[in-house]
Amino acid sequence: MVEIVPLLDARAEVGEGTTWDPKAQVLWWLDIWGKTIHRYHPESGRNDTFHLPEMVGCIGLRAGGGLVISLASGFYFYEPETGRLEFIVNPEAHISETRFNDGKTDRFGRFWSGTTFEAPPRKPEHIGALYRLDADLTAHRMVEGIGSSNGLAWSPDGKVMYFADSYGGAVWAFDVDTATGDIENRRIFVDTTTTGSFADGATVDAEGCYWVTCPLVGKVNRYDPAGRLMQTIQMPVESPTCCEFGGADLDILYVTSGTLNESPERLARQTMPGGLFAVYTGVKGLELPPFAG
Repeated sequence: MVEIVPLLDARAEVGEGTTWDPKAQVLWWLDIWGKTIHRYHPESGRNDTFHLPEMVGCIGLRAGGGLVISLASGFYFYEPETGRLEFIVNPEAHISETRFNDGKTDRFGRFWSGTTFEAPPRKPEHIGALYRLDADLTAHRMVEGIGSSNGLAWSPDGKVMYFADSYGGAVWAFDVDTATGDIENRRIFVDTTTTGSFADGATVDAEGCYWVTCPLVGKVNRYDPAGRLMQTIQMPVESPTCCEFGGADLDILYVTSGTLNESPERLARQTMPGGLFAVYTGVKGLELPPFAG
């Protein structure tokens, strides 16, 4: 039986970036539009907040300490305790209509993040891309023609990568060369046009199944490695945004949510919109290695 526990009434505009730190036993997460990174301590319930100068796309732990992150303007190293930001690279500096969005480390310590089109009131354009940041700090353009990068996750052995364009109607699967990080054989894994929603943040569990948040319809879906829907969890919020397993036994699915563009009427019928939740599913997740750079 699934149990959903509200943890933190954060009122995040767009909660995202769930990243479990197995050494410190804390959950990192972020509010993209709030330009903040959060560190949640499950034992005490304390939530530390770190403010950034730009929208934050995603977070990864770093082998040498601190974080590797994507801000709107590219890849950075970040030291939360001191606030020190170190710029790495912005491979889309020539495009003013995109910013960096969803991402995480793969099974081999490479950091990935993709971009999203953001130039209201213009309609979405597929001019973004997915990038891979290697340990030598070189950035590689891996998938082109993207409207909004999301849904990034890897199979337990790292040989399959899942990636979605929230404006593209699908989650794709790719074969991965584990030695180089190169990808090929793109194919549709999940057709999201049938869900009434789109793919947002995602993860893969220890059984190789893909979990993805579905905003607007308030669901978290679990798919088997063949792309078949196995389970749907109805959340008490309408826009769950990201998920990742954590806890001492990696058996807690942490789920963020958002309030952006929600009317007062819609917010009033939800339980803790923009909050952080713990979902107990009876399934365990996997640790993501830190960025090797």
